[in-house]
Amino acid sequence: MVQPPPGAAPADPPPPAPEQGDGGDPGNSTVDWAALPEPVRARLAEIGAEAVGALPAVDVPTALRAVARFAPAKRAKLGGGAIIGALHDNAAFRTAVLTWTKENRGPALNVGGSDPVAAAAAAVLLGEDSAVHYVELVGRRVSDSSLRAERDAAVTRLRKAEAELARVQALLDDSAGAADQVRAEVEAELERLRKRLREQGVKLREAKDAAAAAGAEAADLRAKVAAEVAAITDQRDRERERVETERARAERAETDAEIARQSAREARQADEVRLALLVDTLDGAVTGLRRELALGGGGPRPADLVRGATAAQGVAGRVEDPAALDRLLALPSVHLVVDGYNVTKTGYPELSLADQRDRLVRQLASLAARTSAEVTLVFDGAGVVAVPVAAPRGVRVLFSDPGVLADDVIRALVTAEPEGRPVVVATSDRAVADSVRRRGAHPVPSAVLLARLVRI
Repeated sequence: MVQPPPGAAPADPPPPAPEQGDGGDPGNSTVDWAALPEPVRARLAEIGAEAVGALPAVDVPTALRAVARFAPAKRAKLGGGAIIGALHDNAAFRTAVLTWTKENRGPALNVGGSDPVAAAAAAVLLGEDSAVHYVELVGRRVSDSSLRAERDAAVTRLRKAEAELARVQALLDDSAGAADQVRAEVEAELERLRKRLREQGVKLREAKDAAAAAGAEAADLRAKVAAEVAAITDQRDRERERVETERARAERAETDAEIARQSAREARQADEVRLALLVDTLDGAVTGLRRELALGGGGPRPADLVRGATAAQGVAGRVEDPAALDRLLALPSVHLVVDGYNVTKTGYPELSLADQRDRLVRQLASLAARTSAEVTLVFDGAGVVAVPVAAPRGVRVLFSDPGVLADDVIRALVTAEPEGRPVVVATSDRAVADSVRRRGAHPVPSAVLLARLVRI
């Protein structure tokens, strides 16, 4: 029998254990499964988790088949709620669990055992009438344990407070002793001075007038010195404040100048890149369509310098077949922007997210090598544990920052391009496709891009 902890009220004795049999139907039991104490729920989850891994697949509900594939140590922890729900709602599954447990773990269904949690779980699973009493007993013990923990925490806090009070009192006592010592020393010094005054009383009386004059002169001198010290102190404080103010102004001016220089450099760099790309685009339009475009230089592209948004530019049509996509990719200076997960989950959703990213990056690298198109691949950054250090040649791989959607990054990339440059966006997201079309880009369904990639 489990003994109550010291200081706790004695718990009600458990009800007499009924004779074990097939048990009743928990579905008709007066026990509220939703209000079971946590230890009883955990015990039921352990029994169900142990049985579900050994039962034939036909006896396992569809909702628990994924849980059955978990490692034994994780089934109760990760699938406990689903297991308890199936035990309560699915009579066939509950019967299969009871049968397997009786055959392989007979003691687990011992209602009369010394462990009230195990007894309560067995009674609930068997549908025994005593289950209500066992559940109440476990609930009271859980409540008592919580109250004891709160009491112990309060006692600990009280003891800490008493120790702190004792420390403060000791400090006060030490301070009082030091004050008494100083007072005694002062009184002794005063007494010594009184004695000297009495000894020199005659001389002091004779020199009273001289002493008074000297005292007045000393007072005047002290007043003058005090005034000079105060003036010097004020001047020093004002000088320090002035120096600090000037230093702060200089630091702010230097910071503002550096920000202005950085902004000017970024603006100049962005303008130079956009102007170079626009000149290349116009040159390609004049010389005709060609499949290989030599842009020259290795500087950044506009997609690398996105800072904000600009007004929409033009409206483009929708591409519906790989042949039309090939014609767009043959345009000079074309920029292909790919909605990563939208494409991979259309083409090969059975792969893990990491494998989806790797496969699409390799395919787009081959496409970039064949078409000379600039390719930017955008993924949602949420949930990505390891971001690749470098992408294959010809493919720019971007992950959206925390709190930023990949859809917004795609719209920013399209907006950043100069007017007149052909931009193709591969996505089946209607909202993204409509927004980039209004900005002058050519939306391409993910299925069309996948069909083109298959031919590589």
